[in-house]
Amino acid sequence: MPDNKMNDDVDECGLFFQYGERKSKDVKGREIEKKPSQRVQKIRDLYFKTSSSVSMEFPHWYTRRWMELEGDIPIIRRAEAIKSAFKHLTPAIFPGELLVMGKTHYLRGSYPMPWLSGSYFMSKEDDMYKEALEAGKLSADEVTKWGAGGGNVTESVGNILSVAGKFGLRKEELPILIRTAKAWKNRSVEDIGSRYEKMVPEYKEKESIMRSVICMFDSGYTLPQGREVINYYYPLKYGIDGIIDYCKDKIGEVAGKPDMDRLYFYQAVVIGIEGIKSWILNHAKEARRLAEKEHDEKQRKEYAEIAEIMEWISSKPPRTFRDALQICWTFHTAVLNEDCISGMSPGRLGAILYPWWKNDMDNGTLTKESTMELLECMRMKFTELDCFASMGVVGGVLSGNTFNNLCIGGLDKNGQSSANELEMLILESAMTCATPQPTLSILYDEKLPEDILMKSVECTKTGTGYPAWINNQTAMEFIMNNYQDEGMTLEEARSWSIGGCLESSAGTWLPIDLDGKEYWIPGGAGTATSVGVHFIGVPKSLELVLYDGMDPRTGERVFPSHGYKLDTYEEVWEAFQKYFRETVKVLCLCNNIQHDAWRKITPPVINSFLKPDCLTNGKDIGQMGSRYNTTFNVETCGGVNLVNSLASLKKNVYEEKLFTLAELKNAIDNNFGYKHADEVGSYSLTEQKKSPEAKKWARIHKLCLNAPKYGNDDPYVDDIFEKWESWFCDMCHDYTSLYDKPLYACQISVSTHGPMGAVTLASADGRLSGTTFADASMSAYPGTDRNGPYALFNSATCWDHSKSQNTQLNMKIHPSAVEGREGARKLLELIRAYMRRGGFHVQFNIVDSRMLKDAQANPDKFRGLMVRVAGFTQYWVELGKPIQDEIIARTEYEKTG
Repeated sequence: MPDNKMNDDVDECGLFFQYGERKSKDVKGREIEKKPSQRVQKIRDLYFKTSSSVSMEFPHWYTRRWMELEGDIPIIRRAEAIKSAFKHLTPAIFPGELLVMGKTHYLRGSYPMPWLSGSYFMSKEDDMYKEALEAGKLSADEVTKWGAGGGNVTESVGNILSVAGKFGLRKEELPILIRTAKAWKNRSVEDIGSRYEKMVPEYKEKESIMRSVICMFDSGYTLPQGREVINYYYPLKYGIDGIIDYCKDKIGEVAGKPDMDRLYFYQAVVIGIEGIKSWILNHAKEARRLAEKEHDEKQRKEYAEIAEIMEWISSKPPRTFRDALQICWTFHTAVLNEDCISGMSPGRLGAILYPWWKNDMDNGTLTKESTMELLECMRMKFTELDCFASMGVVGGVLSGNTFNNLCIGGLDKNGQSSANELEMLILESAMTCATPQPTLSILYDEKLPEDILMKSVECTKTGTGYPAWINNQTAMEFIMNNYQDEGMTLEEARSWSIGGCLESSAGTWLPIDLDGKEYWIPGGAGTATSVGVHFIGVPKSLELVLYDGMDPRTGERVFPSHGYKLDTYEEVWEAFQKYFRETVKVLCLCNNIQHDAWRKITPPVINSFLKPDCLTNGKDIGQMGSRYNTTFNVETCGGVNLVNSLASLKKNVYEEKLFTLAELKNAIDNNFGYKHADEVGSYSLTEQKKSPEAKKWARIHKLCLNAPKYGNDDPYVDDIFEKWESWFCDMCHDYTSLYDKPLYACQISVSTHGPMGAVTLASADGRLSGTTFADASMSAYPGTDRNGPYALFNSATCWDHSKSQNTQLNMKIHPSAVEGREGARKLLELIRAYMRRGGFHVQFNIVDSRMLKDAQANPDKFRGLMVRVAGFTQYWVELGKPIQDEIIARTEYEKTG
């Protein structure tokens, strides 16, 4: 008996979820599987047993010191609060670790930052929560679904309370959480920003936009920093005491002179870095204490080595590769403790650390084996990171990931290949210690040697989803164009890297002298590159066009009537442009106010002194102290569904007149005769179930599904796609950030295609209500790319990718299609073909879909299984079901011929 599922009609509707011939009935495992060192295996096993935990230490001491300094200079007050919090953090060193320090004393710990926002973790009966809900700030939380496995604490159990749908808080710390959060009532960035954004004339529209989840979240008080590349240069070059001495000299130069903000900035840096120094020394003391108690001679020696390293780096530059790696990790964590941050990327770490690694290798104090152990330990430290934010942000956008992107390859300062031996080991460590963090990206360039390309393919074949493959030349062209008014040169553009999952970020070269040899190392030189208008669901925007400004899900009017009769396709497109522009306008204005509140209330101290040219200018990031500041964007989700829907409307309604717009809307209102995805409990198209009246809408649904679809090298739909992309990328420049710099286009879905699909009715492309959008921005909607990967490449590159900060293409390949050396070379040629067409990004899930279905049904058997989502890798069991369903449904490429 058929179960009336959508997949009963797959062949009739022309959907193909498999390209090529499946050779075996058996589930195919991954070809390449490696294991970490015994040391790191124990650490990873401990991680798998650990849940995401909340500590109130940092926010308690931060808030206490902040309140004591009422009336002081804001940046001084901020620095003193940070210093106090760092001084009071309980140090924790876990057995076997070679790198130490974390955000909290928990292995997998984080904490709220109520000075940014507090409403989302308060009780639903609390006035703070109710006010946020009414303003639409928590609407995305309501439609976000967490994965129930792994380290997510999705329900309160015993003495542990679930907070924001993911984090566990001990009940005895709850009063501290509430007291600390309420201390920031009417003082936080959220509260102050909300007060002033209400002065924007269109603010009521903004609230309606947020309640309808046309936009995913506000960025000014949720994730004000991140999606950028950190810069480790100053601690590596000068050490902590060197930075303090520099600032003290500058204080003497600027005290009492015009532009007095420089005085306060330099003093704030001194205060903040003194807090970091205390934090480091507290870990040194803890290591000494552990060494005294330890009976195992090997472990006692390791604790003593940790203590000696921490004492050294608390004041001086690194002597060795291990020193340098610990310094990078320490300052990376310190920045993450300053703000709620996702996507603070280490950048091109292999190029940064190469001088110390090469020096140690040459003098015989380091081996490749000991390097691997350190790199595996580094991978575990990054994987242990958590970002505490609202459920809609951490679940609906990040899927629990923190987006620490480590890039390899690219070009050096002189335009030659930057690949080196350390990067080969970084790739190898990512295979032996397969963890979500740090994710890897290879900056593909024709000048890269074959060995690193093949090593990257080998890593891809492990099924981890990394490295992502990025077109170095396309990205450099974007960097050159976007930052030309701020003095960007070709030489400087070569230092770029990925910040966050896929955000192209400007960098710079700075010199390091080591044993008489000069090296130029890259690092970030710009502010957060993804803090503008965050994730507009463009299929939802088109839905509002069809319903003349009303949200049919909530019954609320979002926009005034657009005034078009929609008698022609051109009117539909014009009405869409009108509503989209209005959305960007109001969100941009409100976002600018939120970010202005952020830079005034919680000015960034630590990330600022690390970024060129803040120390030179005596200004923090919020005062445009960084070298590059054209970094605000407009992010979209569901662009492929938009284009497919426009193609269906154009062909079916306006050209061939196979049904009227009124008939289509009636079919959409009735979900084409299917049950809602929530009722079915599945969120991919194939698993949807018919209602008793399905036949009534079958004809229209079939015509919508059979309309031209993106991804098949079809000029009909690709022309619409090109028009959308060109218009979108150009129109972003019409809006400016609070720094008076033009915005730019950003096209990544992360995990937003799940919750944003959840709030969108069925669409004209045949997608059903509540199901996910197409992932990424260049990926075809599952089952609609019928003509193979090269046809998909042609569709994706029908426009100029360098006009956007990024694009994103996900592909799923069956392991049998890339087996052996021959399969690896075929995969590399596939990648090269896309790069040479001008594509910006492609990434792969090398997996048998049947394994994913088994993992969904039996999560306990697959605790370590990882998949690529959209710009990041995550443990399968920690993903929400809508995203799991979407990944399973992606077209799977098999062997052909």
